[in-house]
Formats: sequence, C-alpha cells, structure tokens
Amino acid sequence: MFQLRQSFLLFLTATIWGSGFVAQSIGMDHVTPFTYTFFRTFIGAIVLLPVIYWLHQRKRSDQKQSERPAPHYQRKDLIIGSICCGICLVGGESFQQFGLVTTDAGKAGFITSLYIVFVPIFGLFLGKKLNRFIILGVMLSLFGFYLLCIKQSFTIEQGDVLILICAVVFCFHILTIDHFVAKCDGVLLSCGQFFAASAIALVLMLIFDYDVFSWADVRAAALALLWSGVMSNGVAYTLQVIGQRGMNPTIATLILSLESVMAVVFGTLLLHESLTLREGIGCILILTAVIIAQLNPKVISALLSGRRSQAALPTSPERSAGN
Repeated sequence: MFQLRQSFLLFLTATIWGSGFVAQSIGMDHVTPFTYTFFRTFIGAIVLLPVIYWLHQRKRSDQKQSERPAPHYQRKDLIIGSICCGICLVGGESFQQFGLVTTDAGKAGFITSLYIVFVPIFGLFLGKKLNRFIILGVMLSLFGFYLLCIKQSFTIEQGDVLILICAVVFCFHILTIDHFVAKCDGVLLSCGQFFAASAIALVLMLIFDYDVFSWADVRAAALALLWSGVMSNGVAYTLQVIGQRGMNPTIATLILSLESVMAVVFGTLLLHESLTLREGIGCILILTAVIIAQLNPKVISALLSGRRSQAALPTSPERSAGN
C-alpha cells in the first residue's frame, strides 16, 4: 500500500509537470520568456518557504526522539550550490520558453525528456560508465527525435533546436544538483536555486524586456504564472521529495518520465494540438528510449539468471505424475 501511495504521488508530480507545458505555452501569448522565467521561479521560491518551515519543525521533533546527531551542512556549499543550480535552471527554463513560442507543448515535453538520456552521456566526463541499455536508449532517442522534429525536406524548426538546448542545460542542472545535494539540504537547495534563478532572470528581464514589459501583460498571464510557480515548481517539487522517500530511484525516474506523455495529453485536450503519425512514432521511440536508459543491467541479469535457475531445477515426482 505504501509503494502504491508513493507511486501515485510521483505520477501526480509528472502530471503537474506535464500540464506546466500548457501553462507556459499560454503564458507566452502575453509575456516574454525572461519575464515568465522570473515570475515563475520567484513564486516557486516563495511557495517553498512554508514547506521549509514545516520540514524544519518536523526535523526538530524527530531529532528530539532520536539519538543520532543531525547532519551538518556548510552554508557556503548551500550558497554556491544555489547559484550554480540557479544558473542552470534559468538557462534551461529560458530556452524552453523561447522554444515554446514556435513549438507545440506536447512536442516540447518529449524533446525536454531527452535530458534523462543526456545525463549518463555527459556523466562519462565525470568518470561514469555507459551500459548497453543507455547506448540503446541514445540510439532510439536520436531516431525518435529525427521523426519528431526533422521534416521530410530535412529541415528542423528553430523552436525544436531551442528545446533541445534546453534539454542539454537541464542535463547539466541535474548533474549540478547531484554534486551539491550531498552537501546541502535538498529542499533548501531547491528554494535557494529558485531565488538565484529569479534574481538572474530579473536582471535579464530588465536588460532585454524593459521596453516591452507591461503589468497588464503580467496580469493577463497571471493564471499561467501561478500554475507554473505554485504547482510546477512549489507543489510538484514537494510531492517529488515526499514520493521518492522509500522508492527505488529507477522506478521513481520511470514514473516521473511520464511528464512527456502528460504534456501531449494536456496539449491535445486544452490547446487542441495534434501529432502526425510520423511525430507520434517519434514520441513513442523517445519515451521508450527514456525507459530503456533507466534499466539496470545487473538487475536484469539477476532476474534472467533466477529464471534460468528455476528452469534448470529437477521436476518433482508429484509434478511429473500430475503432467
């Protein structure tokens, strides 16, 4: 029952993130990408403040009942980690926003999901190894991306390229989080990166969007901004933290990868977007690649070995008689 509840929370997280692509697409009808990125990250940071307070009170209560000392984190690591993660976050979200100007929400969701394949590839430079499932996943994702984005005249839309760059930036974002999360409290790091990203986005907004900024446009995009800031950033992140507790990381990642599927579903239902057969096959290949890239060859080998061992067991006389 516990695993079922945790799986539902992670699926709810993927659903919220998938719907966020629709909110971003709607918001881009009113405000510029840097303006949208500033407001959504700032709102996300504000939403996490009460969550941090609640978790802090819970930790204090648990600590009184436990004899183990609380982990000690350096404030310097939190500050540096927040800035580094914030730079990657504002970069990824900005490229995503610019790409959504000309790319459908559903397609953007699938292209963004390629970060799950990019992470182990760039991890090679950090000394991590690739297994055969990751290599197969990369090949499938490239073919899927070709079917999804490359037209029959061998042209690719500018928005698709920007979303692909966004996926690469989010890959570095994940690797950066992986580096600092062991040195910092996870929720504090998330809130810190949102504040850092909003500060950077504010500077970019003042530089590039100053002449076109309008509070009337912000009010017109208010619902989209609130959904992205409160739900996609604040609520979804909290659900992810709670849902991953006690869950196998591979299973959790597979459930969260359904974000791309939900992006297509919401894009079709709310924005009346549609995919051609060619693009649909590309989406299926990318989703398959994402799932395959998460498979653990050791676990698969152990399962296969277990089945072979059971098949090799001698048949009991009772079963022979029954057959």
